[in-house]
Amino acid sequence: MPRTPAHTPAVERGTDSASSQGETALERALGRLPRVVDLLAARAAEHDRDGTFPYQGIETVHEAGLLTLTVGQRYGGPGAGLADTVRVLARLGRGDASVALLTAHTLLHHAEQAAGAPWPAALYRRLLTESRRGPALVGTLRAAPGRPPAVTAHWRGDAWQLTGRAAQCPGAEALAWLAVEARTEEQRPRTGLFLIRGDSPGLEIDPAADQLGLRAAAGHDVLLDGARVGTDAVLLPRTPAPADRPLSAARRQLALVAVLLGTARAALDWSAGHLRGSTAHRRPIGELDVRLTGAEELVHGLAARIDADPAAAERAPAVQLLAARTAADTVQQALTLTGSAGLDRRHPLERHLRDTLGLRTQLPAEDAVLDALGEALLGRV
Repeated sequence: MPRTPAHTPAVERGTDSASSQGETALERALGRLPRVVDLLAARAAEHDRDGTFPYQGIETVHEAGLLTLTVGQRYGGPGAGLADTVRVLARLGRGDASVALLTAHTLLHHAEQAAGAPWPAALYRRLLTESRRGPALVGTLRAAPGRPPAVTAHWRGDAWQLTGRAAQCPGAEALAWLAVEARTEEQRPRTGLFLIRGDSPGLEIDPAADQLGLRAAAGHDVLLDGARVGTDAVLLPRTPAPADRPLSAARRQLALVAVLLGTARAALDWSAGHLRGSTAHRRPIGELDVRLTGAEELVHGLAARIDADPAAAERAPAVQLLAARTAADTVQQALTLTGSAGLDRRHPLERHLRDTLGLRTQLPAEDAVLDALGEALLGRV
């Protein structure tokens, strides 16, 4: 992150082959995961209460090698697949949903680069260099589905200039890079991604966010007023091959719903601890555990299947929808069982409830998912 220097290498290089090195780095990062989760959980309530950005938490994730887990082996990274990504994010979600969400966005960018190299080579090398020096968070500013981009790009002779306002960007105050979706002002407008440094001139953060959940994620507005982007940092037009779209969407959906499941698991664990010894609550708590475990198995199982067969990505919309519903219901039912104690701000359950609500807004809207699934079965009217 531009404002928080660090010195622990994130992408390690050695004398081993890329494959063995990747396996070693992956195992090492996963082995640090339990300690990272504990450290995140210890500070989560403080950041939520004050609405402060979890710099220390992001630093901890970075130092453990988890923030660059999906950097491809050809770039010297661990090369984690979707199954390991989902596993990590679900565990981080137990500690602090905000940190897990920010980690997810960065891991997804590295995974996309490993799969299809959308970033220009020189620019991605720069990102990797920054990732060795400290946490380098990457965020994306995209319009909601069905809406035009909120940012326009004007050609000014030797570079593009971005103008517009993008609302509620997670991690806005600490992003090293932003991939901004913008529409060009040309005779035949194009839509593409413009890669811009988080501390670039012409880019400002409006620290007005005061959201109900995911408060530590600092989802502030991003204001662009003539921010310059060179031609070497533009992906125009943004037209991935049709075969890549389901896979890219599946990575995002399963990664984000994994954070949601981790948050729900933390809520259920706290509720079970609070109700310990109560025979009257054994069956309802057991029922919640069964449902949540089923959702977890669905998501983790599909992630592993996609790693083996990318065609399985077509199952992701239905699976993430079922998992999101289950996670949200688990937290709400846990609150019903614990009663007024669950709403006490001295306890984490009400924070998990608010974070769950915030995380669901990061996923595709239910009606859009159901409509698309129905159209696939019945055909377009």
